[in-house]
Amino acid sequence: MKNYFLLFAALYLTACTNSNTTGIATKKTASAPGKDSTAVDTTSYANQKPADAATIMARPQVPILCYHHIRELQMPARASSGYEVTPASFKAQMKILADSGYHSVLPDQLYNYLVYGAPLPPKPFMITFDDTDEEQFSIAKPEMDKYNFKAVYFIMTISINRPRYMTKEQIRQLSDEGHVIASHTWRHDRVDKYLTTPHIDRDSKKTIDNDWDLQLVDTRKKLEEISGKEIHYFAYPFGIWSKAGIPEIRKRGFKLAFQLSTKRDPEEPLYTVRRMIVSPTWSAEGMLRVMKSTFGKE
Repeated sequence: MKNYFLLFAALYLTACTNSNTTGIATKKTASAPGKDSTAVDTTSYANQKPADAATIMARPQVPILCYHHIRELQMPARASSGYEVTPASFKAQMKILADSGYHSVLPDQLYNYLVYGAPLPPKPFMITFDDTDEEQFSIAKPEMDKYNFKAVYFIMTISINRPRYMTKEQIRQLSDEGHVIASHTWRHDRVDKYLTTPHIDRDSKKTIDNDWDLQLVDTRKKLEEISGKEIHYFAYPFGIWSKAGIPEIRKRGFKLAFQLSTKRDPEEPLYTVRRMIVSPTWSAEGMLRVMKSTFGKE
């Protein structure tokens, strides 16, 4: 009996010392890097009370990277080059993330973590792409495929099928392969400029009742037709968000809205989720350091 007691005590102490202490709830049987860590959570939260804003704000932030162009730098001296990362840099960044044990997660996982405290894989992070650029499919996706990383593609629907942008077929393939297709509006207009009263649209010259319907509702329908899946997530053009616009986004069925690096609204953390634009000047190691620093604070 004494031996059984000692064995039980040893097992108990081992389990305690191996428990997670990172602050982010993690799956005990999480997959290793290179394995699928973005599987759909089939847990039902219908009977679970959603967390309030203060609880959501208190949860450790998940690092979220934002990319635009993945190409050789065109004009390094110009400010716009901040939206360009070379293929070699992107390749090195994906490799260091995988080698460092990071697991990509998707918006459903992030939402359930923030709202219900659902577990995430160890060292979670998210990859996002804005603006529908073609190289996000032809260059970035093959690099992510090497590590089974999945990403969120925020699509600006006016650009679909245009030269240098993704086609409907490419967007559908991304969706079929487990990436998330999300909204980045129709025309990339700043949301703080939207009108909610009838007016003549500057491009179509048609009478528009409400810019929010034009930019979010109509585009969501189009993206759902292309992707074959419901669209619940949105990224603000230019990362600029408006407190007055959040109710408009919420009532149109979006669950999370992604900005860039400004502070979250403590009353609306689900609609001011922070991201980090990856600079073209960073090494892979530098990107990792900035990512850790950025999401360890507001």
